[in-house]
Amino acid sequence: MSSQDPKPERPSFLARLRARPRLLVLPAAVLAGVAAGAGYGLLKTPEYAATSYVVVVPGEKSDPAAALGFAQAYGRVATDLAITGDAQVWAGVSVATLRKNVQAATSPDAPMISVTARSPKPATAVAMADGVARALVTSGTHASAGTGVKVVQFARATKPTSPVSPSAPLSALVGGCAGGLLGGLALLVRPRRGAEAGVEVEASDEDGARVAVPSPATSPEPQPEPERARERGGERKRKRETA
Repeated sequence: MSSQDPKPERPSFLARLRARPRLLVLPAAVLAGVAAGAGYGLLKTPEYAATSYVVVVPGEKSDPAAALGFAQAYGRVATDLAITGDAQVWAGVSVATLRKNVQAATSPDAPMISVTARSPKPATAVAMADGVARALVTSGTHASAGTGVKVVQFARATKPTSPVSPSAPLSALVGGCAGGLLGGLALLVRPRRGAEAGVEVEASDEDGARVAVPSPATSPEPQPEPERARERGGERKRKRETA
């Protein structure tokens, strides 16, 4: 009876992953990013935004182009203490909260100012935006005699129905993309072990078995031949005797 060679066992999927740890870096980074993004989206308090609009109107004897310049000026001071000090009465929040959560924007083409407020409560965001807009109107009315323009309410803020902060799925998607990017950079920066140190590098054959592949051998430095070394020694000895 002829004996047959035993068939080598095929390594399992987990064994292949352990043999190639570099393959786990990118999936692990993506999963970590997805988990971190989803956790951020679930734990962060949603924010609502409300926007109120005011417009600067030129007076009867003033230049219409001056209204655009005054709109830019009022937009810059919308979150200053002089405006937010009056706005806190109508907004029902402190001056620090107004200055932190209210932003004003102007247009280079029209003398209009948009006042946007953010808050975890939709009603509070509406009150903050309308309060700052009302304070701008009051300040513009008091200074209209010197400026020649008036600030009037153009549109009141409406109550928001959906938050403007990113949702949990969107945060998870962004986190997964960021994790994949960081994992790819880690693979590019991380040097391969054994390739630069001159040791044996492990590879796998067609059956998936791990095989040790020796690194390229380096040529030794040339050594002087024994005969030439003896000749040089003899020449040195003769020179000493003649001397």
